[in-house]
Amino acid sequence: MFRALASACGTLFSPRVPVSVRRSSALVDRKGILADKVAVITGSTQGIGFAIAQRLARDGAHVVVSSRKQQNVDPAVSMLKEEGLSVRGLVCHAGKAEDHHRLVTMVNHYGGVDFLVCAAGVNPLVGSTLGASEQVWDKKRKYEMEKRNKIGQPEECAGIVSFLCSPDSSFITGENIVVAGFSPKM
Repeated sequence: MFRALASACGTLFSPRVPVSVRRSSALVDRKGILADKVAVITGSTQGIGFAIAQRLARDGAHVVVSSRKQQNVDPAVSMLKEEGLSVRGLVCHAGKAEDHHRLVTMVNHYGGVDFLVCAAGVNPLVGSTLGASEQVWDKKRKYEMEKRNKIGQPEECAGIVSFLCSPDSSFITGENIVVAGFSPKM
């Protein structure tokens, strides 16, 4: 999907400000550390995606939220706008090319995308959950038992995303950052 987005608009991911221009956190104005940046977050009408959209918007970014269903997009946009945040939303199914084109058209209104956060959930099980095999249920149960140290909250993922979008992370490249709380196996 995201290759299609990038190829649909050649300048979609080109930065508007040279990377060498870096602002210190202490010098950020009242508009926020992500002021005048544009963030597109897939699967951002609830859960982790919504928390990330909310955090980036609070940090000053213009945010585009998306989901497969309009009835999910509308309440999410309303909630964020009630906070006075800069947000727009649209239906965008990760598997549909025509939805990608609409997304590109919308973000071009802002001048392109600075950050693309892929938070859309993917269900590897095709079909009804009730039709899942016993092995799938056993695997899920084992996973739930292993993560007993605390159930994370969506907001706990948003901070690291905001940091990675900020100028403070300009020297970080190619890292895997695990946001999973404490695990004795890590």
